[in-house]
Amino acid sequence: MEKAFQDYYADRFSHCYGCGRLNPDGLQLKSYWDGDETIARFMPRPEHSGGVPDHVYGGLIASLLDCHGTASAAAFACRAANCEMSSVTPPDRFVTASLRVDYLRPTPMGMELTIKGRLRSIDGRKVRLDLSLSAHGEVCVRGEMLAIRYVE
Repeated sequence: MEKAFQDYYADRFSHCYGCGRLNPDGLQLKSYWDGDETIARFMPRPEHSGGVPDHVYGGLIASLLDCHGTASAAAFACRAANCEMSSVTPPDRFVTASLRVDYLRPTPMGMELTIKGRLRSIDGRKVRLDLSLSAHGEVCVRGEMLAIRYVE
């Protein structure tokens, strides 16, 4: 079975609420390659509802875009450097510098959500991405992210 991008992070970077494999109470979002794009899938639970009945909470949607975007940035940067993600040499961790979220329509509960990422550009430590979130094949949210390679 293919490993998710987040599963390659070093242990010290694996406690994120949205995607950390070492956070048993988190969302456990997993991102993968889908051709030249990245993809993640998420099934919202009843506690993820928003102010409008039967629709997903907007803050959760932003979290999903955030975690998928930073994982995608790491994957795109690795691919651009002609390297493979591996647990022997964990990928660089990226953090969000900016995230724009455009809610196009309410996101319905009760169905799997699909989050996609497409590379816009890489410039040094900066990776720019276009993001989307769909339900039942219909785009509900679009996003733009600037992710920065984390340097200690």
